[in-house]
Amino acid sequence: MECRSGCGACCIAPSISSPIPGMPVVNGVSKPAGVRCVQLDAANLCRIFGQPERPAVCGQLQPALDMCGSHNEHAMHYLTQLEIATRPSTAPA
Repeated sequence: MECRSGCGACCIAPSISSPIPGMPVVNGVSKPAGVRCVQLDAANLCRIFGQPERPAVCGQLQPALDMCGSHNEHAMHYLTQLEIATRPSTAPA
């Protein structure tokens, strides 16, 4: 499967801890969940795709039917739920 042109859900929904050019690292997170990556252009394409400064994690997330579905809203919902399910616990020690 290939990325759906103009989707950009994987550049918005998940948090990314790896450094991203143009985004400050705050509390160990470069791009918070739900925040549009500054490297995502107006057409929802990555400005640093294929460049060495692109975080490895971005290239590791590959499109799949269960994640991407048939429309962008499905992808955003799926990735948001995945983010919630995998975030570190904040339970008191």
